[in-house]
Amino acid sequence: MAPAAEYVIFDMDGLMIDSERVYTDVTNEILSDYGKEMTWDIKAGCMGKPERQAAEHLLSFFPGITLTIEDYLRRRDELQDLRWPKVQLLPGVQKLVKHLHAHSIPIAVATGSRRRNFTLKTQHLGDVFDCFEGRILCADDHVSDGDITQKMKGKPAPDVFIWAARTLLGRNVGDPNADCAQQELDERSKGLVFEDALPGMQAGKRAGMAVVWVPDANLLNVDHEGVEKADIVLKSLEDFVPEHWGLPPYSAD
Repeated sequence: MAPAAEYVIFDMDGLMIDSERVYTDVTNEILSDYGKEMTWDIKAGCMGKPERQAAEHLLSFFPGITLTIEDYLRRRDELQDLRWPKVQLLPGVQKLVKHLHAHSIPIAVATGSRRRNFTLKTQHLGDVFDCFEGRILCADDHVSDGDITQKMKGKPAPDVFIWAARTLLGRNVGDPNADCAQQELDERSKGLVFEDALPGMQAGKRAGMAVVWVPDANLLNVDHEGVEKADIVLKSLEDFVPEHWGLPPYSAD
């Protein structure tokens, strides 16, 4: 049995909502004008990154085309904004989130999406996202440490998960940019992270938390740097067994 989890942090894109399909379709629609296509190897390097960093990674594979990062991002936003209001939850998400909320397990979302995109993607999914009661941390949010306000580093840096635990859930987990005490390390180990992307899985482990990785099957065949390994790999959140992590089991019905 895995160590008991006392709080849970969810990634969003590709883990809770079927947004990766939208990213792929929109990117390939844009690239098709140049006779190009994004392969899974390229996509794997984009997943979990802040959007500009992901765009830089993508376009680095197509040095011969005239598409600039700014033009790509502008066109991508236009096409995605039309699709976000219809994006759907992935299997197992509603059941798990509502179950944890019903049992008063502290939960938060830590996403690489910008705040405006988070709103577009979730405003029609309030039945699930209202369960987080505002405990949402987005990539462009600023976090405060006393009188100092700072911007988080993107995944695979652990910032977003540490700050989510600290500022949203009130856990004594220290600062990602400073050495931490054993008590803070112990508190980090009580967190359970759900992720689908490689950088997100790495970020969760670097944060000192347990990670349930739910990757697209294509990601399992992609080489990646780093020594981090997920605590468990699932095909779907439908396969998650709460009691294996010291969480209340699903009811029999």
